[in-house]
Formats: sequence, C-alpha cells, structure tokens
Amino acid sequence: MNAAVVDVLPARDTTCFHCREPLPAHAPSLKLDGIERGFCCDGCAAAAQWIRDARLSDYYRLRSEAAGRVERDDDALAWWDREDILVAHARAVPGGRELILLTDGMRCAACAWLIDRALRLEPGVLDVSANAVTGRIRLAWDPARTALSAPLRRLQSLGYRPFLATGTERERARVAERNRALLRLGVAGLGAVQAMMFTEALYLDTAGAMSHPMRDFLRWIAFLIATPVVFWSGWTFLAGCARELRERRLGADTLVATSVLLAYFASLYATLTGGPHVWYDAAVMFVFLLLAARMLEQRARSAASARVDALARARPAFAVRERDGQRETISLEALQPGDIACVAAGAGVPADGALLDAQAWFEESLLTGESTPVRKREGDPVFAGTACREVPARIRVASTGAATRLSQLAALVERAQANRPAIARMADRVAMGFVVALLVIATLVFFAWRVYAPDRALDVVLALLVISCPCALSLAIPAALATSNGALARMGVLPVGVDALDRLARVTDVVFDKTGTLGDAVPALASVETFDAISRELALRIAAALERDSGHPLASTFAPFRDAADRIEDARSVPGQGVQGRVDGVAWRFGHAPFATGGDDDGALWLGDGARAFARFAIREQPRADAAETLRALRAQGLILHLCSGDGHSAVHRFAGGLHFDTVRARQSPEDKLACVRALQAQGRVVAMVGDGLNDAPVLAGADVSIAVADGAALAQRAADLVLATPALHRIAEAIALARETRRVIRQNLAWAIGWNLVALPIAALGLVTPWIAALGMALSSLTVTLNALRLARERKASVA
Repeated sequence: MNAAVVDVLPARDTTCFHCREPLPAHAPSLKLDGIERGFCCDGCAAAAQWIRDARLSDYYRLRSEAAGRVERDDDALAWWDREDILVAHARAVPGGRELILLTDGMRCAACAWLIDRALRLEPGVLDVSANAVTGRIRLAWDPARTALSAPLRRLQSLGYRPFLATGTERERARVAERNRALLRLGVAGLGAVQAMMFTEALYLDTAGAMSHPMRDFLRWIAFLIATPVVFWSGWTFLAGCARELRERRLGADTLVATSVLLAYFASLYATLTGGPHVWYDAAVMFVFLLLAARMLEQRARSAASARVDALARARPAFAVRERDGQRETISLEALQPGDIACVAAGAGVPADGALLDAQAWFEESLLTGESTPVRKREGDPVFAGTACREVPARIRVASTGAATRLSQLAALVERAQANRPAIARMADRVAMGFVVALLVIATLVFFAWRVYAPDRALDVVLALLVISCPCALSLAIPAALATSNGALARMGVLPVGVDALDRLARVTDVVFDKTGTLGDAVPALASVETFDAISRELALRIAAALERDSGHPLASTFAPFRDAADRIEDARSVPGQGVQGRVDGVAWRFGHAPFATGGDDDGALWLGDGARAFARFAIREQPRADAAETLRALRAQGLILHLCSGDGHSAVHRFAGGLHFDTVRARQSPEDKLACVRALQAQGRVVAMVGDGLNDAPVLAGADVSIAVADGAALAQRAADLVLATPALHRIAEAIALARETRRVIRQNLAWAIGWNLVALPIAALGLVTPWIAALGMALSSLTVTLNALRLARERKASVA
C-alpha cells in the first residue's frame, strides 16, 4: 500500500487522524475527501488510504474510539499458517476452516463494522463476524485460496493486532471488564451518598433561612461530586446514547443519557444563575441505581458466557506423552492421534481418547452436567476437559484440538450466543417505540406545567423521563433468556438453534428414535447364525469392517471384531437399509434382510451379497436406565410420546413394551420419520424430535424443535436445536420444564414492565414524585424483572410445567 506522504501538517493538527496518537515533528499527511489529514506514521497513513480506496470511509464518521496504532509484524503472522496451530485452534466448516480471534484494538461498534467489511474483501475469506463487546472475531476462510496470514495481515494493517482466543485471554478480558464495572459502580455509589447529603440540606431549608453564600457553596460541592459520576461512571450510558443516535434508533440508553444530562446541566445553570432548584442528587442517584441494576442483569447474562470460558480453560496447557517407555512434557499442539497421554490424578485430560488402564474415575460435570465422577474401564472413551480422579490414567489419543468433543461443545455454545431470538428483537422494537412516545409525552407535560406552575416544569419532566425509562422492558426478555441458557448449560443441554427455548416451551408431541437414543449406546449381540460354509469369525469380521465408518450406534457392537488387515473399499451407507462395500475385494451387504439378501424382513441383521444369505445377527437392545423415568416425566407434562425406529416390528414392539408410548412405528426410513412429523404438524401439533444418528438429520431439521445427543453423528448435531451433552435422558424433561417456566417468567416480566409504566407515567406527570424518588422507582422496577429472571438459575428437578 503506497500512502501519499506529502507536506508537513499545519500546526493546528496535533494528533494522528487514524489512531489519535500525538504527531511527530515531521508527520506524514494524506489528502482524504479533500481534507489534508495528518498521521503519526506511514502505517496509519496506509491504513487510512486503504480504507478510503475500499469505500469504507464511514468508519471515521461512525467511530466513538480511536483505532490502534498500526504496527508491522508480518513475520510473526506466518506462524498462524502452521498446521499444528490450526489443528489446535481451528475447526472445519463447509468450504474451509473457522477460527476465533481476539484483538485489543476493537474499541467500538464502528471498529467491528470496519473489520467485518474489510476482511470480507479479502480473497478466500468465507465469513467474518466481529463483536465489539467481547473483542472476538470469528473468521472463516478457504485454505485452498488463501493462507490464514493473508487476512490477518489486512487486519493488522488497519491497527488490529490478532491473538488466539484462548481461555486465558478470555478470562483476563472478563475480569478486567468486571473490575471496571465495579469501580464505576463504587464511584457512583460514593458520589450518590455525598450528593444526597449536601442536597438534603438544601431541601430542608424550606423557610429560606440559609444564606446565599452557604447555598451556593453546597451547590458547587454537589456539582464537583456529580461531575465524575455523570461523565465517568455514567459513560456507558452516554456512549450507548451516541451509538443509538448514529444508528438512527432510540433506546433505553438515549432516554437515560437525556435524563441524566438534563438534570446535570439544568442544575449547573441554576447554580450559575442562582435559580431556585438543583437536581444533582437525581442525576447521580439515577446513574448509581441503574448501574446496580445493569450489573445484576449482567450477572444473569454471564451464565452462558461463563460456560464458554470454562470450556476454553478446561484443557491443560501441556500434555505428558509416553513414548518408548519414556515420558516427556510437550505442548498440547504437539500431541497427535495415536500417542499415549499420561494424566496425573487431579489433572485435566488433554485430548479425546480411549482408556488404557483397567479402570479410572473422571469428573465430567463440565461436559455433561453430572456432578459425580464417572467410572471408566479399559477401552472406554475419555474426553478432553474432564478431570482424572483418585488414580492416574493413561489414554490412547484419538482426537486433538478442534476435533475434541470439548471444542465442539464450546463452538455450539458460542454459536448459540451469537443468535438473537425473535422475541428479543420484538422487545427492542417495542422499547424504541415507547421511547419515541415518551419523549412526545414529556414535551407536552413540560409545556402544560409551564402554564400551570413554571417553577416545577423541569422538575416534573425529569421525574417523568426517569420513572418511565423502559429499562425494565428492555431487560424483561434478555435477562430471562440469558439465565435459562445458563441453567440449561449447567444441566448439560446446549441450546444451539435460534428461538429453541421458545419453541421447546410450546411442544405438544415428542418423537423418539430408538437405537442409541432411548436404547443402550452399545446394543448387545444376542446370537450369530452362519450359512453357506462361512465361519462365525469371518462373518463377524466382515460385518465389523462394513460398520467401521458408518457412524451408526451398531458400529460399536461389532467394534471388538475388527481386524486391521481387512481392506474395505467403496463403503456406502444406505439410509434405513444398511451398509454395502467391498471387503478384501468381495462385495457385501449388511443390514435388513430385503436389502442384504433379498429375503423377508424378520427384524434381524443379515450379511449377504444382495441375493444370498451368509449370516444372521440377532441384536438385543435394552432401554437406558432412566428411559422409563424420563417418559413418565414427559407424560406428566401432558406430552404425547411417539417411537419411530428403523428396526423390525418385533424388535421395536418388544423394546417399547414397558415404556408405554402413544404410538409405535417400526421399519421407518428417514423419509418415513419426516412424514410422521409432518403429519403431526398438519394437525396443529408442535413436535420435538429426539435422535442421535446420521439418518436422523432430515427429521431433526424438519421438526419444530429437535434434540440431538452429543455422542451422535455430527450432522445430526448441526441439524438440531438443542444438544444433549449428557447421557441422562431425564434432562429432556427438565429442559422442557425450564423452557415453560422461562416463558412464564418472560410474560410476568413484560406484564410488570408494562404495568409499571402505565401506573408510574401518570403519577409522574401529575408531579407527585421527585426526580430522585423516580430514579429509585425505576431502578427497583429493573431489579424486579432481573431478580425474577434469576429464579430460573436455581437447581430443579423434572416436574410438571
């Protein structure tokens, strides 16, 4: 980028146009939009010129904070292209890879706007999402078209230095933000107490006996106290107001800032001119009480974010690898599938894998919500982010980095947080309309009081604006949704889809898959019959080879019979029928009898070539331990239960015998399951689908709300609205109960917020409250809806909603 470096700037320009740092003695300059601008360095000048050439100059008009200074560090960015870094931190997405970045230069919404549009102009970039609040950037790119370092160089050339979004960085940012909020609240609280103390003396002088010098002294002291409260503690409201005005919309921050500044500057005018009233106490009380309410609301919002942070911090920074009898400490990125990782007692597991020891206990509460340690035996799966208890363990690594279950769950939670439900967007629109109406009403009330009692007009309007601020209306829905999302995450249910909670609360029917969902995760092999001189061992080996990559729960049943020497070619899964492929050059089919042998369906699995039968496998599948309890809880909630399975009629009806479904359907292909859901929806029913396998993806996508178990196929999880991260099925009933309670809380909050304003507005318009009492009432209204939402966070049992 060749920035046009021209004459030294005129003396009146003292800061860099791009980063606002002081200009050197001989500063480069550049003519932008006909105006000569000065820059502290060639890098900032080049950034400004690129922004102009890319037609993104609105950034300079919209920004509320300066950009970071541009620093050149291209050599360091080359490390981002290393495969070990990408494996550890990026994940595969359709068409390429995705990575979450942090940057410390994104200080306002305009920065996020610039980053989003600038990176989208880079070749090979698939998608970008920048969040000014968290400082995170989600970047998806096509490695075949561009190296990761290319868009990162563009990012850095604009003054935004990228960092890996590790758990440490997230935690540091969260703590810093919390400390700033506490400091602002502390200053506001101290100022509110002091301002009330001095202005109270002015209120008590009802007879006018106080001398003018003493009155002016008390007013100036209150002014000195109120100034840092209004402009530092209250900066979040002032900045929010500026942002809303730039975006041409009116919200709660606009009303708060208007009320606070009106009280402050009207008081300053009265102090300078000797007017009869000052309202410093109202300004500082408003800021303090609203900060307290918002901090409590932020506590509710942080529940789901804390889940992401906890997931990010769960993996240890290093791993202990055992190789040739020797142990070495290596970086987590250096750990590869097939390695043996040693985990000390009390330490975190660095990767997904299989246990090599006879038995060990692992704490899986972060992944599943279950508080008690889980006993694992040799060969059982062990997951990254869990903690080894009591005895050390050794695991054979299967997945690392972004491929681990821990990383996948974190990605699902982040994706859920990025979505804003329709009901929340609707509340924002209502609040904006309310603010417009309130400003019109306040104007009419002001002129009415100017006629009736001019000395009270400003006092009444201030009380009206403060007491009717739609903060409670703005918090009513987000606080409830954030709290319930956090409660779901703690119980091991991750909401992924937009409006998942709202749709879950309206469910009338639940459709279950059988194998791997209601049934045991690993069905048992009851018997094996062979025909045509094929041995039992060979039949099992061929079935295991065909099932190896199918992803169906039955694959784990045949896993012990696999032989690494078997060569499998052209393997293909036929939904609802079975699998086919070539094993050691011979074509085989494995599945239902009509598909595998051309015979009649008897509910068993058959091995054949499409015309002849070579083996018959009888599968015994038992319901999960909590299946009956879960179905009883769902029936108690008034839900109608359906079972749809691809297995044979006898096996399905035998399985459903003691579970009491309303309807049972066997030999259901994916299309049949979807048709069943569509038929229920045509009757006006709201249908939830619970499944786990690859074949469930179509019906999961077609249901009103879908729930996938976390150990199911990745495609099923992508199609689902909620992911059950725990094998405990009773969490489904608890999630529905929570969703229904969330809907009730939202209705209560909306009723309270609307009712409060309907009552408070005429009281304030009649002049029956003072501004500081109005501020107290408004804050109590906001605290009421927030505390009501926080009820959703308490521990619960599945119950009738």
